[in-house]
Amino acid sequence: MATTTIASATEPPGLETQQRDIESLLLEHELRVGDSWYLVGNRWFDLWKEYVTAGDQNAPSFPGHIDNTELYEDLDSYRLKERLVENEDFVLVPAEAWRKLLSWYGLVDDQPPLERKVIDLPSTVKVEIYPVEVFLCLHSDMDNILTAQFSRADTILSIQKLIQKQFDVPENAEPRLWMKSSDTSCDRLRNVHMTVLDSCLTSGMTVIMEIRNADGTWPSSRPQIMRNSMEDQDMYRGQPGVCGLNNLGNTCFMNSALQCLSNTPPLTEYFLCSSYLDELNFTNPLGMKGEIAEAFADVIKQMWSGRHYSVMPRVFKTKVGHFASQFLGYQQHDSQELLSFLLDGLHEDLNRVKNKEYIELRDADGRPDQEVAEEAWRNHRRRNDSVIVDTFHGLFKSTLVCPECHKVSVTFDPFCYLSVPLPVSKERVMEVFFVSLDPLAKPEQHRVVVPKAGLVFDLCTALSQATHVPANQMVVADVFNHRFYKIYQADESLSCILDRDDIFVYEVSSSSVDREEDEEVLLAVYMRERSHYRDYGSGGSSYSTTLFGHPLLMVLWRSQFTREALYQIFLQRLARYVHQPDPEEVEEEGENEEENDEDEESHKSQTNGVGGDEIEEDSKGEGPSKKKAQENARDDGQSNVQSEASHSSEGEEKAEEEESNSEPETGGSTEEGQMACASTDNSQDAIDGEQGATRASGKEADDDEEDGEEPIAQASKRPTGRRCCAVKRKKQLFTIQAVNSNGTTERGMGDGSNAFSYSTQLYVAIDWDPDMKKKYYNENEAEKYVKDQSMDIPQQQPTVQLQACIELFTTVETLEDENPWYCPVCKKHQLATKKLDLWSLPEVLIIHLKRFSYTKYSREKLDTIVEFPLRNLDFSDYLLRKTGTNSEPPSRYDLIAVSNHYGGLRDGHYTSYAKNKDDGQWYYFDDSKVTCANEEQIVTNAAYVLFYQRQDKIRQPTLPAPDDHITSSNHDGLAGAMELD
Repeated sequence: MATTTIASATEPPGLETQQRDIESLLLEHELRVGDSWYLVGNRWFDLWKEYVTAGDQNAPSFPGHIDNTELYEDLDSYRLKERLVENEDFVLVPAEAWRKLLSWYGLVDDQPPLERKVIDLPSTVKVEIYPVEVFLCLHSDMDNILTAQFSRADTILSIQKLIQKQFDVPENAEPRLWMKSSDTSCDRLRNVHMTVLDSCLTSGMTVIMEIRNADGTWPSSRPQIMRNSMEDQDMYRGQPGVCGLNNLGNTCFMNSALQCLSNTPPLTEYFLCSSYLDELNFTNPLGMKGEIAEAFADVIKQMWSGRHYSVMPRVFKTKVGHFASQFLGYQQHDSQELLSFLLDGLHEDLNRVKNKEYIELRDADGRPDQEVAEEAWRNHRRRNDSVIVDTFHGLFKSTLVCPECHKVSVTFDPFCYLSVPLPVSKERVMEVFFVSLDPLAKPEQHRVVVPKAGLVFDLCTALSQATHVPANQMVVADVFNHRFYKIYQADESLSCILDRDDIFVYEVSSSSVDREEDEEVLLAVYMRERSHYRDYGSGGSSYSTTLFGHPLLMVLWRSQFTREALYQIFLQRLARYVHQPDPEEVEEEGENEEENDEDEESHKSQTNGVGGDEIEEDSKGEGPSKKKAQENARDDGQSNVQSEASHSSEGEEKAEEEESNSEPETGGSTEEGQMACASTDNSQDAIDGEQGATRASGKEADDDEEDGEEPIAQASKRPTGRRCCAVKRKKQLFTIQAVNSNGTTERGMGDGSNAFSYSTQLYVAIDWDPDMKKKYYNENEAEKYVKDQSMDIPQQQPTVQLQACIELFTTVETLEDENPWYCPVCKKHQLATKKLDLWSLPEVLIIHLKRFSYTKYSREKLDTIVEFPLRNLDFSDYLLRKTGTNSEPPSRYDLIAVSNHYGGLRDGHYTSYAKNKDDGQWYYFDDSKVTCANEEQIVTNAAYVLFYQRQDKIRQPTLPAPDDHITSSNHDGLAGAMELD
């Protein structure tokens, strides 16, 4: 500051006048934030008071020049002494009083006036005696440090200007400031309009200024350049904007959205010319403190510097996750959802309206549309004014009609993008495998057309027309990992079947014979292979089993559920790929029957097959019903295997006698059947052998027996004390075991029984010894199937025009039950009809194609090809607004970018096409890879979000188009960034 000397003094007024003027100013002047007050040494001020009170201009108490020497530590730095006390060491006078005293008495040579600001502290308003003293330097030269003092009421902008002035930083440079409180801690001084006090800047801190690099990065946070050397990166000069974005792990959705916004000319130019710096809104409670806008600006400036092959947007990703928790982590998300958040966040961070006023919305009440629309737009701009509104916001006309009183409500609402529906087909094409009842027929793969909202019975009906099998003789099942994931009822909705599910439709027999004392049971049959070795690690001595092949479904009479009958039925059903043994083959059964029986008993009584962990790992991960099936896997066995042991020895002997003297219904007593069964004669030894092979878990069965049932386990009880001897038995290809729905048996079933319960659904497993399976089971033949001629008919990809989607968007619809409208006339909520019309369109129109359909009944992605024009998309037929007589607003648009989604509901990959504003060339952006694209490639069934720019705002390219070749690819040192999508 300039110093004031005695030469500044003027002829003072009378002493009485001086005293009256100064004292009145001291008494009446209040402290106001931002005002200046001055320190005057108490010794000089006491002399002045004595002088003017005496009333004698020649008195010896004349104070002379204002002298604050006693307030300074030294006269070289003019630093104030510490712990000065008001009214003991100094007095404070307001600026007007200081100017009068200075004009009357002047100031001692070279002493600076001690001006201090009034600041607003959290609890009081006071004059700031000791300002903040900080050190200033540039990031590029940390050794060159200056010291400066600032009031706590000064803004950070004043510090920035002083640094630029002191260090000769060009005015057009883009700086940012950091405050350093220690050797390791640095914080951004983000809002340059904040005060020193609000920024928590205190004495002793260092303020560092850095200047943005030419490549768009910052010196303090220069990202690792994905090149083999920094020199290569610095030497690279490419087309600005033709820059990839590295995939950080499932961030392709973000990269796709950023590339589309990056190639939106008005938005990109706004950030490239740093217009956002003057419009950052740090106080908006709906915003993100300017951080989203700054992070977006950093990415845009790097991408358009022309010095990067690809950029790693890690800081931007972190900021997005910080302010929108749904984007935290590295899960896959929706590019349109990110676009919606980002446009809203940028708008609030850059909103020029600092204090939003409350505005009550009015209904049209019969007023002209033009008047109501203009009022709605004015009200919108009074609260929302940003580059996002300038570029992307348009206006809807919304018309609601009450179905009861016919009240018409018209409002005009702003929009940032159009979400247009796609026409949904009412039919669905399904691919299924049909398994005939003929055991020699191979499964047939069919393609059938069914109602999209139909039932499982509709699928059977459609398949019946192709196979000539009655629909009521079909059972539909989802097969996964060699087991039935779900067996569907005829009245279940087809929406629960996904296109990628393996659906098998089984023909089942339906007998016309009425058996009053019998009933039909649906039997599910699994194929399992036993291991060679027992699994002692599970706490028992069972043989582990593995599921293989395709399971079977069949309907049997309950009376057929004997082990011999089932064995013969299964042999017949597997005849196509199971070779039966030669009648001459006989196998010697060990030293004694008891040993072999114990082995088989141990195998059947322990938990076989896949353990709980393995079930969970193998099970499908889609759908709540499938998860529930996994959780209840072990419980299923309890419902399928129940206790049916005899209560008395008399009943036991009767059951044994009946079984030993009877023949299987399907197997008869033929020589082949006898050789295939485990028990082939009526001797007690043979009966005992069968009993030993089917005993359950070593426990005695309960004594209760249900009348009329023929339990498999009944014949398996071995009379105690029987002598065991070595026997020869006919070879058995497999054994039969009751299992739960996952194909595993239960450990310790509680009642010790191994009998079937005759519920409507049973699960059994055909257990194969590995050697027997290798010898008699033909795996190649079992896997064969034939294709029906319907599979040869190519599926036509559905195609619709974008205009049809827009027309569908503007059609009348009835509100859903969950979203009724409150009618002001009826005074209740009504399911009104609603119609949306386009009133005005923005410079850049974003059109979101609603490919993902979520209803209470179904979830699906529509792969319909939407034919959208690359040029001359005309909205003149859809716009209601008129600008004058026979005139219309500009309504023709050209495509500038497309966000693509490949894949299904739960997974997929995002890419984008975009047109460079400088050279007019289309490029394909796939994360870090960038290639030139032809216009013929752009329209696909993956197009998800379209960006159109109004033709009257499009500027001609300023650079020639490049050669058609790969312009950028993975040049990183990671051998190609990992694709985690």
